[in-house]
Amino acid sequence: MRWNDALTLAVRDLLRRRVRTALTMLGVALGSGLLVALAIITNAADTKVIEHLGQGGPVSVIKVADARPRLNQLESDNFETDAPHDLTDADLAAIRGAPHVGRVIPVLTSPVQELPAQGGTFFDDIIGTDMTQARSLPITVLAGRLPAPASMTEVAATTDFLEKTHVDASHPRSVLGEEVMLTTPRVEAGPPGLVHGRSYRAVVVGVVAQDVTDGDFVVPVAQAQAARQWELGGAGSRDFPLPTSPYSGAVVIASSLADVHDVRAEIFVLGYATSAPEHLVASVEQYLGIVNVVLGSIGSVALAIALLSIANALLAALYERRREIGVVKAIGGRDRDVLRWFLLEALGLGLAGGAAGAMAGIVIAELIGLAVNQYLVAHSLGSLDLVGVPVLIPLAGWLGTGALAVVAGGIPSLRAAQLPAREAVVEA
Repeated sequence: MRWNDALTLAVRDLLRRRVRTALTMLGVALGSGLLVALAIITNAADTKVIEHLGQGGPVSVIKVADARPRLNQLESDNFETDAPHDLTDADLAAIRGAPHVGRVIPVLTSPVQELPAQGGTFFDDIIGTDMTQARSLPITVLAGRLPAPASMTEVAATTDFLEKTHVDASHPRSVLGEEVMLTTPRVEAGPPGLVHGRSYRAVVVGVVAQDVTDGDFVVPVAQAQAARQWELGGAGSRDFPLPTSPYSGAVVIASSLADVHDVRAEIFVLGYATSAPEHLVASVEQYLGIVNVVLGSIGSVALAIALLSIANALLAALYERRREIGVVKAIGGRDRDVLRWFLLEALGLGLAGGAAGAMAGIVIAELIGLAVNQYLVAHSLGSLDLVGVPVLIPLAGWLGTGALAVVAGGIPSLRAAQLPAREAVVEA
């Protein structure tokens, strides 16, 4: 018996018992679909949850402070600072030259007095950084956009500012387009308390959640530099000393998450305190691993039940087709021909059910991802977009289901192949 003959017999038998074939394929599709959906969700969740720890930026972010580290710095995710340590261009260049460092973005803060349109007076910092590299920073745009890189009048308000002005954080768009008066103070020489201010009006063009450093507004670095120059033009005082460090800190991007500790160690040797969620990420990865095992077990049980339905269907077919098996063997069919016939039938059930299950799994994963994201946004928990399907997962699910279907149909197929022709014809 040739392969095409065996395939013809398998297809004919599948179509002959259409209801049973449909129900068997449905069981396979449900099991395969659940497993594919869980695989897609866990894969996306692992990636997105870890990314979310960086507030939208890469998970290999390391924050550097203009201060010396304490001896226990590398044992902590948070800053463990000692004496101040100026951070200069030469120091940033030394960090860039360290192994496994992908990018170094300087950060400059400056104190300002804020007079928002909603009323009130607040005093905090503006955070100046390179807007052209904002995608590498731990910054998530909640509404609007980031300021233009060269703008001196555009700012992005942080969620800290929204809380101060009692703006509902779930509706960040409400502050877009508003003006805020920012004033940089400068302590002058002469009588105590003599302070001059440099004021300018800024427009809120975006609202962001950020983990760069404390501050109410993220601005282009040129704005922060202008404020710093004005501040340095004064004499300072004991309560408001003039800053000596050219930069307030920096954001360092390691080449990969696995390199974060090594990069922190290099920066520690250079004499700077650092902060990175490496221990937190490791703990989260462990918990996600446990969740993945549990969900994978549930999906595997569902798929195993579906594959048992294939074995059951082939066993039923074996008893129904004893006469056919006997006739095939009586006219010269070999055991391997019958084995091929039944295995092709099992493969057809697995591939058809697996294809339907892969498509169903994609749809289920997408719907769950949308529902999770809507829930997080509705409860002001940020955004965690789980939508996005790696092609390899449904493809592996489809091919894997077909292969497992052949394995599940192995015992019934062997029994059919070993059935003696004479016995089959007589008993039938």
